[in-house]
Amino acid sequence: MSAPHAEEPSRRRHRLAPGASPAAIRAALLPEDRGAFDAAYTAALDEARASLELTALLDLVESWRRIAALQADRENFARVARRAAELRTGDPVPADEPLSVTRTKAGL
Repeated sequence: MSAPHAEEPSRRRHRLAPGASPAAIRAALLPEDRGAFDAAYTAALDEARASLELTALLDLVESWRRIAALQADRENFARVARRAAELRTGDPVPADEPLSVTRTKAGL
């Protein structure tokens, strides 16, 4: 008889799969977005505490989870931001442009 094993790696959920913890979401965000997440999460917690309704809190966490999933791969996120900025402005994005500038152009 073999000892029980932890879940096989292929069956493990990704840390940013639906239902991810707020801590995992925050950790995957770009550092410049963590303050906005903290403020929004705190406000949603306060609202949930007062209303005894979790829908807004859960919606907020899911919205930020999607952002974190995109940002978790920093290089891919930068490519997405560059492409979105190009589509939005009609101009190519210089290779050396800071990501913060590109994100603003892209509306991200």
